[in-house]
Amino acid sequence: MTIATSEPRLNEDIPQGECRLIGVDGSQLGIFNIDDAQKIADDQGFDLVEIAPDATPPVCRVMDYSKYKYEQAQKAKAARKKQSRIEIKEMKFRPKIDKGDYQTKKRHIQRFLEAGAKVKVTIMFRGREMAHPDLGLNILERLAEDLRESASIEVQPKLEGRNMFMLLMPVKKKPAKAEVSTIADEDGEPELDIDEDVELEEQEES
Repeated sequence: MTIATSEPRLNEDIPQGECRLIGVDGSQLGIFNIDDAQKIADDQGFDLVEIAPDATPPVCRVMDYSKYKYEQAQKAKAARKKQSRIEIKEMKFRPKIDKGDYQTKKRHIQRFLEAGAKVKVTIMFRGREMAHPDLGLNILERLAEDLRESASIEVQPKLEGRNMFMLLMPVKKKPAKAEVSTIADEDGEPELDIDEDVELEEQEES
């Protein structure tokens, strides 16, 4: 049974009156005076914990509250470790990017992917370039092909306004070959850090 998120009242802090008592094994023991319920808990070496103060009558349970708190803390810790915090990087291209700039940006994307990040690749169109969306699509398709061993396409190329984008996600590799940059938590467990929309923009053509 889950206890309320706020700290419950224990033992002598529970107001006098009646309560519906639940045994240490979860069985319903019936309605008891608080003093009698406390005696049952004391005789078994456990705590009397008020778990539903707003019920009529309030519900109390016989339990080892310290053990319960420890187990809940361990569960919360395990849940945090399972959470994946995925980075999303962004790399911007122009439709008429030259070969050198393309290779540089591709290397940056490769590095992001190897670190476990997803990469949003954006093609920025200006003026008359909007009449040739195929130029942007060609770049995205070429990039996906060049990075096929490191990435898969999570979101296919899509045109929105003056921009066309594609979202790449890293391909899972065999553990022996994987090289993932991580940040260790306080217990030494790896945990990816998040860095929203880091951009490396191409310098504008003069």
